[in-house]
Formats: sequence, structure tokens, C-alpha cells
Amino acid sequence: MKTLRPFSRLLPGGALALLALIAAVHIPAARAQTSDAVLDRIKSKGAITLGYRETSIPFSYLNDDKKPVGYAIDLCMKVVADVKQRLKNPALKVDFVAVNPQNRIPLVANGTVDIECGSTVNTLGRQAQVDFSAPHFISTTRLLVRRNAGIREVEDLNGKAVALPINTTPERLVKSLIEAKKLQVRVVPVRDNAEGFLALSTGRADAFSTDDILLFGLRKSAPNPTDFEVVGRPLSFDPNGLMIQKNSTVFLSLVNATIARAARDGELKASYDTWFTPLQVPMSPDLVAAFKLAALPE
Repeated sequence: MKTLRPFSRLLPGGALALLALIAAVHIPAARAQTSDAVLDRIKSKGAITLGYRETSIPFSYLNDDKKPVGYAIDLCMKVVADVKQRLKNPALKVDFVAVNPQNRIPLVANGTVDIECGSTVNTLGRQAQVDFSAPHFISTTRLLVRRNAGIREVEDLNGKAVALPINTTPERLVKSLIEAKKLQVRVVPVRDNAEGFLALSTGRADAFSTDDILLFGLRKSAPNPTDFEVVGRPLSFDPNGLMIQKNSTVFLSLVNATIARAARDGELKASYDTWFTPLQVPMSPDLVAAFKLAALPE
């Protein structure tokens, strides 16, 4: 039987010395870096700015008192607590800025928002503009329809109208499926989830498609939830993350450390139970796995 030699034996002495030198130079440098553009900006203004969504139930939305609340908001407030500790500023102010699918990435990219606390899917295209935290949720694209509408799958939309949120992953996905399957579907573009549900409830659209958990939230908040149902097979696998400005490595590490501790300590699971159990949505195996992967040791 052939025995594999250790990697170090395959390298000449000079190469090993070079690797040692690289390690000696880069590892201490990485440890020495304690700040970046985002943390410097937060420290300078004495405030951290959180981007929130107005109707992304239960991730980020305005409650009856017009205060941003939700699963992602709770997670971001844990980040705020860690930033206060890092900057040794317990009086750090927290500002909130409303964002939507059209402006959320530009506002993070230009530094108006320090961290976006919503329901944004991490995609390769978006990674060219912003950075994402470790996943805090896994969603999938499905359909919200009126009960007894005769729509069970995307193929049943043929000859009907579907509302799609502008500049979102579900919009691109459903449009591509319509084209691939050569369906005759009228697309009703909407600015956000509230407008999408309004289009469905008033008959302007026969279905509204976005992340399934948001659809469950909209159904729960409807005057008559039993009039609506979430249907269809999962059309995607969508990891949700917190967005921050590109190349802010120290701040990103802080955010991921916050998520890791929350996952290890069971706080993420407790937060899930608070915000999602009322929607009668059980935790998916994918999300269970995501929590385990996020729970990095210190």
C-alpha cells in the first residue's frame, strides 16, 4: 500500500522557509489590525447606523409604535452591544435608516448604513458590491395565493398575473422560470412586500412571490389569514445575511463573532422561537445546519 508523505517533506528547505516567513509576517499583522473604515466611522460619529425594512415580517419591520423590531433587528442589537464593548463606548448612539430592495445595497456600499438588518439574500453578484455575514437564516422562494385559487405551482401561473418585488432574487428567479417554461404570465412589479400583498389582496395579481418566510409573515398579519396560503415547491436555496460595507474585515469579523456566540449559546434558536414559532413555521434542517456551521469557537 502506498504511503502518503507529509506535505512538509514534499517541499524543499527554501520553500519551507518562505512559508514560515509568510506566516511570520501575515499572522501578526492580522492580529494587530483592530479597526477598519466602518469601525473608525462609527467611533468618529459616536453612533452606529442600522438599516431596517418596514414590512419584512418577522425579520425587520415597524411595530404598532413605529419602532423597528424583528429577528434581524434583535441580532443587530447584539452586534451593537459588541461594538460598544470594542470601542469602550457604552453611550454609543443607535440610529435607524429605512431601506428597501432598491436602495439597501447602495446605502451600505456608500457608508450611509453601517449594517443592514433585514432579509437580504447573499448572492455572488451582491458580493461584488458589499460583504455579508455568516447566514442567520435560510429561505426559499415560493408563492402566496388566495385559498382555492387553483394555483399550486409556478406552472399554474400560466395566463395569470404574479407580483414580484423589484430588484430582488425572487424577481430574477421567477422571471427566468417563466421564460424557460414559456409561460404566459403578466408580471406586476412592486416596491416591497406590503405593495405585493396589496396587489394580491385587491386582485391586481393572482400570486405574490418572494421568500417563503416573508409570505408566512404577510399571511399572519392579514385581517383574515385563512383567506391566503403559501404554496409551491421550494424554488431556491437562499442564505440570508447581514450586509456591511465591502472590505471592512475587522467589522465583519466582529459581526460573525457575535453570530457565532449567539449560535453557540442557543440565543439564535431562542430568537427563532420568539419570531417564527408564532407563524407556525418549524425550523428547517437547512437552518439547523446553518446554525451549527455559524457556531465557530472563539
